[in-house]
Amino acid sequence: MRFSLQREVLLKPLAQVVNVVERRHTLPVLANLLVKVHAGQLSMTGTDLEVEMVSRVAVEEPQDGESTIPARKLFEIVRALPDGSRVTISQNGDKVSVQAGRSRFTLASLPANDFPALDEVDATERVAVSEAALKELLERTAFAMAQQDVRYYLNGLLFDLRDDTLRCVATDGHRLALCEAALDAAPAGGKRQIIVPRKGVQELQRLLEGSDRQLELELGKGHIRVKRDDVTFTSKLIDGKFPDYEAVIPIGADREVKVDREVLRAALQRASILSNEKYRGVRVEVAPNLLKISAHNPEQEEAQEEVEADTHVDALAIGFNVTYLLEALGALREEFVVMQLRDANSSALVRGAESQHARHVVMPLRL
Repeated sequence: MRFSLQREVLLKPLAQVVNVVERRHTLPVLANLLVKVHAGQLSMTGTDLEVEMVSRVAVEEPQDGESTIPARKLFEIVRALPDGSRVTISQNGDKVSVQAGRSRFTLASLPANDFPALDEVDATERVAVSEAALKELLERTAFAMAQQDVRYYLNGLLFDLRDDTLRCVATDGHRLALCEAALDAAPAGGKRQIIVPRKGVQELQRLLEGSDRQLELELGKGHIRVKRDDVTFTSKLIDGKFPDYEAVIPIGADREVKVDREVLRAALQRASILSNEKYRGVRVEVAPNLLKISAHNPEQEEAQEEVEADTHVDALAIGFNVTYLLEALGALREEFVVMQLRDANSSALVRGAESQHARHVVMPLRL
């Protein structure tokens, strides 16, 4: 095996796959990348047995072959080389040589046959979606995933396919984020729900660039695969049933507050400085054309903010975890947002004033 290419051209696909490789691993070969050269193309594969990333790039002076190379060492070497360097990588027995200018490195390799492959995805549905649309779906929802919750099905992101719409939904039991995008064509299988684990979602977020390129999503019984011209991402799915999230979205929350998103976000951030560090509670009072925000802590310190708002609401006071509110506002894009409220004991629905395709539900907090 041998190939040669510019440092910058090699660094991008290398950075894509190296994040998947676990720093702690049970199999020594999992610390390595599977590197293959075939028909003038280099493919590099990294996996932790849950998530797999395959990156492809055309190379010069190719000699077909395959080997495994220590992932982080190769990445650190290539990253540390001078800009514009020409990198040549070749295999000699059980060692791999990396050369660039006057620099030369020799790395230990392991046989390519030892490298584990994820099971083949037996796709039951195939969906085409633009990269920009999928990136937006993840950005607006992934932050609400649970972390190490005993309800393991919450430690991931729901992909809900229904007719010609793809919805992404995340919840940790205290708040919920939902975003949807229209598909050009409905999947042949109709409706389908899958849960992608947290690490898979995070790697997919790193990978997506927000271009107008079309991605192909393949949904299998136990895997999801995302294909782009230069990279293939595969993740195992969480085997579980996601809760009925539509039952959580408030119905009849008829008290609407329309407010400038950035003004509200800044006021909440200031008030949060003096909120209780443990509960992060803020009190939101709705008055005619005004939103009053207050916070206090055990040291008897207090913050008060007033924000102009379009309210149409009688007096109403409700407590929230300020972090959940701030993250919901941060995931929206519109200039004005609408908070739909019912009473002090009911969840609030937060959405853009002009759009329903991204919605956030935040449970109330007793103060």
